[in-house]
Amino acid sequence: MLDNSQQPRTDESFLRYEGWRIVAVCFLLATFGWGLGFYGQSVYVAELQRARGWPTSLISAGTTFFYLFGALLVVFVGEAVRKYGPRLCLIAGTLAMAAAAVAIGAVREPWQLYLANAVLAFGWAGTSLAMITNTISLWFDDKRGMAISLALNGASFGGIAGVPLLVSLIGQLGFASAMYAAAGAMLMLLVPVILLAVGSPPGHHGGLAAGKEMPQSSTEIRKAALRDISFLTVTIAFALVLFAQVGFIVHLISFLDPVIGRERAAVALAVLTAMAVVGRVLFSLVIDRLNQRLASALSFLSQAAALCAVINLHNDYVLIAACAVFGFSVGNLITLPSLIVQQEFDTASFGVLISLNTAINQVTYAFGPGVVGALRDWSGGYTLPFYLCFVLEVAAAALILVRGKPRAKLT
Repeated sequence: MLDNSQQPRTDESFLRYEGWRIVAVCFLLATFGWGLGFYGQSVYVAELQRARGWPTSLISAGTTFFYLFGALLVVFVGEAVRKYGPRLCLIAGTLAMAAAAVAIGAVREPWQLYLANAVLAFGWAGTSLAMITNTISLWFDDKRGMAISLALNGASFGGIAGVPLLVSLIGQLGFASAMYAAAGAMLMLLVPVILLAVGSPPGHHGGLAAGKEMPQSSTEIRKAALRDISFLTVTIAFALVLFAQVGFIVHLISFLDPVIGRERAAVALAVLTAMAVVGRVLFSLVIDRLNQRLASALSFLSQAAALCAVINLHNDYVLIAACAVFGFSVGNLITLPSLIVQQEFDTASFGVLISLNTAINQVTYAFGPGVVGALRDWSGGYTLPFYLCFVLEVAAAALILVRGKPRAKLT
């Protein structure tokens, strides 16, 4: 463990502490990152299928390629931030995401879609979870959970406001022009903000900000992590839950439409998304003081209970309430892994470990929608795939409580 005891410490709860400016920057980054990268995929699939007449399977395969290639890149985000600094990495991620938006708008042939998704993967790696957690960790220790939670509300905002705005722009300007406009807005807003607000992190945060060398190479840290019980239980548990969570959410409208109608199904999804914001904000007030493995297990079980209600109880209001319960934990499940890693491993290893964790999770949940869809087609309904999601949530709740040696060190 690095010795930070000689470094002066700053009160991170002080509103004028510079770290909160970084949180605001990361909020904006997450808004565009999730709006154009994660949630935007549903828009691209619909628009390209309508405009080009390509099979949905062809376009969806491009989305899977985006997630898998992005996961490969995410592994190296921690090293990039350490080597080049947060400002340059944030600008690079912004430029890549804007370039991807332009490329997607210009797609005319299927091979161009895959090339655009490759560029989008670079943008996603530079604007999503690994980049945000690595950046915030350079400014926060004591309030890291709150800071990450607040910054990641930008992800929900990107889905709630960003996607409808993009759809509206497409209706007014056409697909290509709307994508060009979104890219221009991202550049004009984010680049100046990053240049003005993101400076050098304080030396006592994140271990690496002061320029100290890691005791091991990144490769050695990753190899040790993949043999460490604490790291494996965190990573596998969250991979299982995110597989279930993404698979369930992607298919939610298709499941609810014949049960309660399209309008109420849309309401249920909107309630789920809104509760993700509420849950993340409320959780941020106490998240740094909780037993985070136990909090994770309880979150998994609450989602499992909600899944049981969705499968077995088809009353309109009960289904909407179950979606609200499920949604309350959605936002926190992308925050908790970084906090557990922070608690249980050396500070100097944080960036490498959280990037590896994020990459493994992304590879896993990339297959969630496809597996749920395949099981639905095979079984003739959503009962079997949703029960699979239930089983994964319960298994993850048990697994996350298994921990290796206290304060494990990858040495």
